[in-house]
Amino acid sequence: MASALDLTASLQAASSKATPKPSAAHGDVAGARKTAEDFATFFFSQSLETVFSGMGADKIFGGGSGEEVYKSLLTQEYGKAMAHSAGAGLTDTVQREILRLQEMA
Repeated sequence: MASALDLTASLQAASSKATPKPSAAHGDVAGARKTAEDFATFFFSQSLETVFSGMGADKIFGGGSGEEVYKSLLTQEYGKAMAHSAGAGLTDTVQREILRLQEMA
C-alpha cells in the first residue's frame, strides 16, 4: 500500500505536468465561486456514484441501459444540490483557497 508521502508526490508530479487554464481572473470572487461550485458538484457527484454503484436495478422499471443513464444524471443533480446547499461548506472552503492562491501568484 502506498504511503501518504508517495501519494502526495505523485499528485504534485501530475499537477506540474498539467497546464490548467484559470477560469477566474486574479481577485475575481464571482469566478472563484463558480469554479468552487463546479469542483464541489463534481466531488459530490463522484461520491454519490460510488454510493449508488452497489444498488441493483429496480424490478418495477426493468433496469437496462436507460436506467443506468438516468441514474448517472440523477447523481449529477444530487451533486449540484449538495454543492449549492449552505450546509456543505466545501464550496466556501475551496473558494477561499482559490482566492488565497491567487494572492500568492
